[in-house]
Amino acid sequence: MSRFLQIAALAALILAASSCKRSVPENVAATVNGHVITYQELEKQYQLQFSSADKPVTPTLSNGLDKSNDDQVLTQKMEVLRLMIDNQIMMQRAEKLGLMATDADVDAKISELKAPFTQEEFGKQLSARHMTLDDLKVQLRQDLSIQKLFNKEVTSKISITDAEIRDFYVNNQARFSFPEAQIHMAQIVVTPHPDSNIHNLKNDKAQTEDEARRKIEMLQARIHQGEDFGALAQNYSEDPNTQANSGDLGFVPESTLERASPELRKAIAAMTPGQVTPVIHTPEGYRILKVISKEPAGQREFENPRVQQDIRETLMNRKEQLLRGAYIEVARDDAKVANYLAQSVVQRDKK
Repeated sequence: MSRFLQIAALAALILAASSCKRSVPENVAATVNGHVITYQELEKQYQLQFSSADKPVTPTLSNGLDKSNDDQVLTQKMEVLRLMIDNQIMMQRAEKLGLMATDADVDAKISELKAPFTQEEFGKQLSARHMTLDDLKVQLRQDLSIQKLFNKEVTSKISITDAEIRDFYVNNQARFSFPEAQIHMAQIVVTPHPDSNIHNLKNDKAQTEDEARRKIEMLQARIHQGEDFGALAQNYSEDPNTQANSGDLGFVPESTLERASPELRKAIAAMTPGQVTPVIHTPEGYRILKVISKEPAGQREFENPRVQQDIRETLMNRKEQLLRGAYIEVARDDAKVANYLAQSVVQRDKK
């Protein structure tokens, strides 16, 4: 019997070894619980994020490596693939929970996006993003489905207690004391310079001056249509310091604005809370600013309803970011994922 067990164990080891040596499937970048992500799909997403007219994309080989073997390109593609894997995991969860966006949801969103444009202008917007209308529908169905999932599984489970709000105020009183008048502002930033370190929720990055201008105009139109400024900042802003916090710049002393142009100072001075600036062209790109509130000098007391609302929103954003990140990590751990592009890179560097 012992001899039999030894032979069985040896056979198992041989099978395991042969399995490890099994070649990486051609044209398969990754699998997620059996769902295949092809290199064509990866290449399409990569071109959406990183290609530009003056920087053509190097064709991808069947094992996922590009002909130039450029390490930066491979790093970017692995980032895009990681996002595609996470999105597929979330989509599978949304489908399991019956939270998939309907055709009506998608059509309503497309009508909303089309509203500021003529048919020809909207077509040009799609062409600038290297997308067809069918591509947009697929993207919107995914975005809306994942948002439904997060609303049910994350946002709806967050509660902020009165005790938490008071504790935050007690521990951060200096934050509510202003030696001079302050303006609470948020921003959306778009730059024309390629940068793989931009990680907004849509992984969306303008690559050229023309792309940056079209992107900021699209965002301005969506703001005017009533879309939430903070959500657009999280999804599309290219400023790594404020994007994750809904574009929040915090409270800016009025004296700081002395360094701004006279036109901008005059515009902000005339704005009331809730208003947004026109698109501002700056040396680093484009931005849109929103005035959230204007506060006089002095200590803002806890009894001020605006103080409590500001604290509640701050705590809500923090908890949502934390829980959303944790939810994705747990879902990723529960999923069966094979990243064949990563395997190809490891095998390349072993040669």
